[in-house]
Amino acid sequence: MTRHVSPRHILPQATRPARLAPLPKLPLFLDLAGRRAVLVGDGDPVAWKAELVAAAGALVTVYAPDPGPELLALAASGAGVAITRRAWRPDDIDGAAIAVGDIADDAEAGDFVAAARARGALANVIDRPDFCDFQFGAIVNRAPVIVAVSTDGAAPILGQAIRQKIEAILPTRLGGWAGAAKGFREQLKALIPDAALRRRFWERFVNVAFISQAEEDARLAELERMAGDLRRDEDETRNGSVAIVGAGPGDPGLVTLEAMRALQSADVVIYDRLVTPEVLELARREARRIHVGKEGHGDSCRQEDICALSVRLAGEGKRVVRLKGGDPAVFARTAEEVAACRAAGVPCAIVPGVTTASAAAAALGVSLTDRGVARRLQFVTGHDETGALPQDLDLAALADPNATTVIYMGRRTAARLAGALIAQGLAPQTPAIVATNVSRPDASARRTDLAGLAEGAALGTDVAPTLVLIGRALAAAHEEAAPDRRAFAHP
Repeated sequence: MTRHVSPRHILPQATRPARLAPLPKLPLFLDLAGRRAVLVGDGDPVAWKAELVAAAGALVTVYAPDPGPELLALAASGAGVAITRRAWRPDDIDGAAIAVGDIADDAEAGDFVAAARARGALANVIDRPDFCDFQFGAIVNRAPVIVAVSTDGAAPILGQAIRQKIEAILPTRLGGWAGAAKGFREQLKALIPDAALRRRFWERFVNVAFISQAEEDARLAELERMAGDLRRDEDETRNGSVAIVGAGPGDPGLVTLEAMRALQSADVVIYDRLVTPEVLELARREARRIHVGKEGHGDSCRQEDICALSVRLAGEGKRVVRLKGGDPAVFARTAEEVAACRAAGVPCAIVPGVTTASAAAAALGVSLTDRGVARRLQFVTGHDETGALPQDLDLAALADPNATTVIYMGRRTAARLAGALIAQGLAPQTPAIVATNVSRPDASARRTDLAGLAEGAALGTDVAPTLVLIGRALAAAHEEAAPDRRAFAHP
């Protein structure tokens, strides 16, 4: 006889998930002001690199036996670039911070890199990644704001295309605002001693910097006005809040802009089991992360503990993001969390997300409604609080042949429900799809019909998030060849 083990109630747990995927290179910004830089070569590539390095304040010497017109023009322009008309020697690199060469010969390139490293200089042989300690990125310059893009040498044209996209997004006045902010920092500390309140100031500043057309002489006055407004609103600003945010089905590309904004301003992120690491990665890096995952029929955090945690943290002045998989309005117990916030007087907002049914339909290339075929869409939960099929389901309504039914959290009970629908008169050949890990890299879709669903074979044994879809509107998906599971994931 099998002994039944009841699931345990567990407490919310602070987590430290891996926050960065492996990096091929570490992005750094190097201070070269007043430091020596050595460049080697005659042609345009060296001229371009020399101009870039000189713009960073370096003292540039180019060793070029036969300098080309670009190099000569650069040296004559007063850009701080000096040319020595001879081949380079190892001791030329003495005292240099970086050494950059346009060298085609492997042996010479190796000697150049060895000489640089022996003297503590970082080496770069242009367009030869195997001879580089560092690489130059594609640059967007809104000084003091600098954005650099690297593809690790894999696709330089792609890097340039990304740079062009960023150029189009960043306002030309952004650098001026950043410079004004740098000069205002010490004054702001005196005006607003509280560090948390100053962070709120800088968040408001970001919005202004992206849209304001104020000229240079008006920026300081605008910053002072913003600081004054924040001080007057101090009591309100110190209050915490809760945002109940939909994380979507798993693909970070399906996270809404409003959800992104909430995650980027969060002090604490309280997240469910269904939230993927890739979506969690979108949160502000300094945000505290607390896992409150629930697993059907397994160990779970109690809902009252989750509600109490959100209210307590907001009461401490924290901006709490309660991050839920899918859409928080669909089978997410959001009403209980909103009620807890309201009862405690905590400001609470809901940010909708893409529900898994919509993502599954999109991946399958079908519509959940179809004129003359499916005039109604119905979502049902596959289990009650005990894990069994809910006893109060309106089976007659669910057996409507002109409806599409989506069963959330129903892998364990879908076979029983399918049998009940057949008993209610829904045709056994009605199309059905069992979708697992929707929108994720390991997504899959198993096609069957209501009779096959009742037999349970199509349900498999996956413990992954599973959605069951039933209805004639899914027939189009059945007419296609079974998709590769990678095609089922959002591209």
